[in-house]
Amino acid sequence: MSTVKTAISLEKPLLEQIDSLAQEMGIPRSRLFVIAMESFLEQHQNKQLVEAINQVYTEHPLTPQEETYLIEMQALYTSGLEAEEW
Repeated sequence: MSTVKTAISLEKPLLEQIDSLAQEMGIPRSRLFVIAMESFLEQHQNKQLVEAINQVYTEHPLTPQEETYLIEMQALYTSGLEAEEW
């Protein structure tokens, strides 16, 4: 994959925090930006997916049978968590 250089404008205190974190992590500043943007994009895509799923459920509500099944599955899941040692 090819890389492209770009210029961005940041307030000095933010840049200082970024430089400090990059140094603490032992990575170049540009790598920190890549990590941050990948994380941001993943969160954004997940948010869009949740919104799309919620839209489907709004347009097509669960049937009474599906609701009963969902409640039973949630109870099973919860009881499984209670059995786990944390």
